[in-house]
Amino acid sequence: MSPVDTVKGPASPATARNVLVVLTFVNLFNYIDRYIVPAIAKTLQKASGLQLNRTQIGLLATGFIVVYALASPRFGKLGDSRNRPRLIALGVAIWSVATVFGGLAQGFLSLLLARAILGIGEAAYGSIAPSLLADTFPRARRGRVFAVFFAAIPIGSALGYLLAGQMDAHFGWRSAFFVAGVPGLVLAALLLRLPEVARGAQDTDDEAIHVHAAPSGTRWSTYVGLLRNRSYRTTVLGYAAYTFALGALAWWMVDFLISLRGVSEIKASTEIGAIAVVTGVVGTFAGGWLGDYLLKYTKQAYLLMSGIATLLAVPFVIVALTAAEPRFYLGGLVIAELLLFASTGPINSAIVNAVAPTERATAMAFSILLIHVLGDAPSPWIVGWIADAGVRAGYADGVALQRGLLILPIAILVGGIIWTVGAVRMTHVSRE
Repeated sequence: MSPVDTVKGPASPATARNVLVVLTFVNLFNYIDRYIVPAIAKTLQKASGLQLNRTQIGLLATGFIVVYALASPRFGKLGDSRNRPRLIALGVAIWSVATVFGGLAQGFLSLLLARAILGIGEAAYGSIAPSLLADTFPRARRGRVFAVFFAAIPIGSALGYLLAGQMDAHFGWRSAFFVAGVPGLVLAALLLRLPEVARGAQDTDDEAIHVHAAPSGTRWSTYVGLLRNRSYRTTVLGYAAYTFALGALAWWMVDFLISLRGVSEIKASTEIGAIAVVTGVVGTFAGGWLGDYLLKYTKQAYLLMSGIATLLAVPFVIVALTAAEPRFYLGGLVIAELLLFASTGPINSAIVNAVAPTERATAMAFSILLIHVLGDAPSPWIVGWIADAGVRAGYADGVALQRGLLILPIAILVGGIIWTVGAVRMTHVSRE
C-alpha cells in the first residue's frame, strides 16, 4: 500500500493493529532519546570539554522542550489536512539524526543545538500520532489503546536510563547517542508504509454532539476557540501542572540518588529505569482500563480518575524525596509513579474526545505547546538553578538538589485539584 493511500471508512482490524504497533514503537524510541541526558548527567558534569553545571543540564531539557512546544502547532495544523504518516516519518528522521549529532557535541552550545533540533522532529510526531490513533479506533476503546501507546513512555524512559548508563560506563557517553539514534531511521521507513485513515471515521453522530468545534478561520481563532472549550481548557491546565512535576522528577532523580543517597551511577540509572518500566506499564494499563470502565457511568471519567489518582500521589512523592532509608524512598517512588502514570492514557483520551475529529491534531499540538511551555520546559532548569544556588549558599550538593525537587509535590497537588474540581463541575453542569 502506498503512503498516499487513504482508508475509506473505519480501518480494518489489521490496519488498526499495524498503526498502533508502529506508532507505539516510535513512541518507545522517542523516550529512549529523551532520557539519555538525565541518565548521564553526572558524567556530563565531569566530561572533558563539557563540565556542565546543573543549570546548564536543566537548560538542555528546556531547549528541547521549548522548540518542541513551539514547533508543535505548525505540525498540528498540517496534521489536520495533510498525510499524517508522511509527516510523522519526517519528524522521526529529523530527531534520529539530531540524536546522533548529540554524540558529536564538542561543548554546551553544540549539545544544546542538537537537543533543540530533536524538538523539531518530535513535534511532528507528538502532535499528530494521537489524532491518527483516535481516527483508527472507536471512542469506547481509546482509553485502552492510548494506554498501550503511552505505556511506551515509561518503557522507553527506562530503556533510555539503562542504555545510556551502560553505554556510558563501557564505551563513553557519546556512544549512548549513537546507539539510540540509528533505529529511528528504520521506523521512519516503516511509517511511510502506513495508510492515512479517514478523519472522524470512528465517531458516530451521537458522539459528535458532545464535542465543541473551534470556530473556523485563522489559526489564532482556532486556538481561541479551543481555550473557550471548558473541557479542553481544564484538561490542559491540569496537565501543565502535572507535566511540570513529572518532567523534573524524571530529569533529576538519577542525580538525586547519586548525590544525596550515595548510590553508584550505574545502580541509580538501573533503579530509576526499573521503577519507571514496572510502574509505567502497570499504572498506564490500569489507568486506561479503569478510565474506559468508568466512562459507562460518567462522561468525565477520564478527568475525574486522573485527578483523584494525582492527588493520592502527593504524599508518596514527598516520602520519596525526604525519607532516608531505601525501602521508604524507593517504596514511595514506586507508589507515586503508579498513581501518576495511571493518568497517562485517560488524560490524552480526554483531550481528543473534547474536540471535533477535524481539529484533533491541532488540539493535541496546542496542548503540547501549553503543557510544555508551562510545565517541563521551565521545571528542570528551575530545579537545577535552585540546586546550584543552594550549593553557592553552602548547602551540601545532594541537599541543594533536594531543596529544588521539593517544589514538585506542590505542582502535583495543583494538577490534581484542577482535574478533580473540573470534572465535578462539568458533571454537575451536564446534569442540569
